Amino acid sequence: MGSATGPQRQFPSGGDYAEALQHTHLCFRHPELKGARPELTKLGLPRAISGAFASVFSLTSATSGQRYAVKCFTRHVPDQERRYQAISSRLAQLDPAELSQPWALGFEYLPDAISVGKERYPVLKMEWCEAVTLSSWLDDNHADRFAVGRLADRFEALTRDLAANQIAHGDLQHGNLLVASDDTLRLVDYDGMYVPALAGLNGTERGHRNYQSPLRGNDDFGDNLDRFSAWVIFLSLKAIAADPALWNRLHEPKGEFLLLAEEDFKSPSGSTGLQTLLSHPDRMVSGLADQVRSLAFQPLDLLPPLAATVPGQRTAATGATRAAASGAGTAPAPAAGGLPGWMAGHVPQPAPPPSTGPAVTSPDGFRVRTLLDVVTAMLWPLALAATALLVVTGYRAPLIGPGVPVAAALLCTAFARSRRAERAQSRAALAQLTNELARLGDPVKAAEKLRQDRAELDAAETKRIAAHPRAQDKLTARYHAELKEAEKRKVRRQRDLDKKIDGLAEELRRALGKALADKQSAYVRDQLSRRLIAQSLPPGIGPTLAARLADAGIRTAADFTGYRSVLNTSFTSTGAELVLSNGRVIAVHGIGEARAIALEVWRKSHVASAEARQPTALSASERQSIRQGIDRRRSQLTTQRKAVESETDALRAKARKELQEAQERLNRENAQAGDRARKQRQELSRRAVELQQNSALHGTLSASVEAAKLRQRGLSYASYLRFLYLGH
Repeated sequence: MGSATGPQRQFPSGGDYAEALQHTHLCFRHPELKGARPELTKLGLPRAISGAFASVFSLTSATSGQRYAVKCFTRHVPDQERRYQAISSRLAQLDPAELSQPWALGFEYLPDAISVGKERYPVLKMEWCEAVTLSSWLDDNHADRFAVGRLADRFEALTRDLAANQIAHGDLQHGNLLVASDDTLRLVDYDGMYVPALAGLNGTERGHRNYQSPLRGNDDFGDNLDRFSAWVIFLSLKAIAADPALWNRLHEPKGEFLLLAEEDFKSPSGSTGLQTLLSHPDRMVSGLADQVRSLAFQPLDLLPPLAATVPGQRTAATGATRAAASGAGTAPAPAAGGLPGWMAGHVPQPAPPPSTGPAVTSPDGFRVRTLLDVVTAMLWPLALAATALLVVTGYRAPLIGPGVPVAAALLCTAFARSRRAERAQSRAALAQLTNELARLGDPVKAAEKLRQDRAELDAAETKRIAAHPRAQDKLTARYHAELKEAEKRKVRRQRDLDKKIDGLAEELRRALGKALADKQSAYVRDQLSRRLIAQSLPPGIGPTLAARLADAGIRTAADFTGYRSVLNTSFTSTGAELVLSNGRVIAVHGIGEARAIALEVWRKSHVASAEARQPTALSASERQSIRQGIDRRRSQLTTQRKAVESETDALRAKARKELQEAQERLNRENAQAGDRARKQRQELSRRAVELQQNSALHGTLSASVEAAKLRQRGLSYASYLRFLYLGH
């Protein structure tokens, strides 16, 4: 919806569409929609059901009377038309006879269907389904255990249909699951649907947060998208069928979830709802809750599909499984992969946790008596007898008192007990279990670290995904700015050249005038150069003065241009200096102011005579020469003007090339960042699986440590005395 070199297309808001739909005969071209009647609010405006990407309106065709759901998009969706074409084609291939129920609704993608303002936008025309959302249906029917259980089975059958056809809805939740009047299900909102033809693309949404795995990322898009949400919905339906009171107990009125929400999956230990389901007496409910808790920490590609066959409801047997009296003394381990026992065989099992190595046996009592034990047993009667004899006889030796024999027996017994192999075995077993537990680490801290790393990755990915179109827009804006500057420079230079071209006519006129003036000036100078002073003496100028003038360089009327008066200080009179044609001033002996005036008058008379005879026009060849010069100038300016256009085209091409290179580099860097994020997400998924295994192992080892301590207490001093005489 956006060009490769332009920003993403901006779409109208839901209010803009509602305003346009007040006049469907004007805004639509499609024959079924043109003039259609929209469903109205109490205010008389078209009623909109708004979502994250679109607003949906109910329209009844004026021609066929058929009712349609028309989706008007309010946000850009990448590859929108391609996606809907692929989804429509795949759904059209489904055989209704092979489906468990008619859950697929027909739709038609219309690229330029609706006019809003001066622009046209696409819409999605879908069949209208008379049905209610799953949460609304449960509001009215949750007390009917049979109906809810039957709906759960139909939901499981729907997920089986999707899996069999390699389709994933992408956003399974209460608002997109409609229950028809015959209690069969319908799926709506196919914006994020996956079909095999879309393999390789990224998802357009992450689904409703209260139904999705905490590990689902922006780049997850495949046929496994629905698995976690399917388990969540199936658990909710089966739990309500088993215990209808759970609906009012765990569901909030108008809540955007069924029984469990996002925080229940992120923090299972602190979830009241999940703990309620885990401790429920119905084994089906507690088993499904245990499964959902387990799946919340597994990557999407490892999640099992909803089991095709689920056991019926059974009441859980009371009592806890205890460890066997012999062996390593470990607590009962959960089923492989954390699955409840009743689900074994129905779903794939994840890899077992790593072995902790051979365990040292921790004895829970003394076994076979040795010679030292027999001697110790015989010592006590002798010590007691000696003590009694000392008391009766009143024997008072300096170092021997009545308590000395008993004390000696106590010390010997302690020594014999310390030599028993069971004591060493118990200490070794407890030390090994304690070391293994310390080496395993605290799963709570590991889970918190995993959560923080995942949150940091999600934040970084959200920032990257948001920054990518902004960076593209920045590149595009810079490209358009360069084009604008190049265009301004072109216009400015062309305007200057056009001004010069337009001024060529005036330049021609001035050139012709100047050429004529130069020709006339040359003619006058030529005529003046022919007028010799010696041949045509001015008044008052005789041959002698003419000779003096000639010696000074003034022979003709062309050799001087005038005179200037000077004050002769010697004779207190006014003299004159003649101005030569080159501007130099000279004084000629005998030429005073009167004779200078006479020379000036003589010269002017010849100038007037020459000007009277000077040419008044240029010859044709002279005019042609000047015009040719102007034409050459015109040609040069025209060439320069064309060059400006070519230079601008070159700048445009350069800017376009730089934009394409920058976009390719940006897309490459974004793809590389996406690959790194996927690898990081895979590593987080691996850590999540390892954490799940380690959590179970940590619990087992903790129970084993407590059991080993309990057994070690069974090897006490009193137990040893009892063993000496009773043998156990």
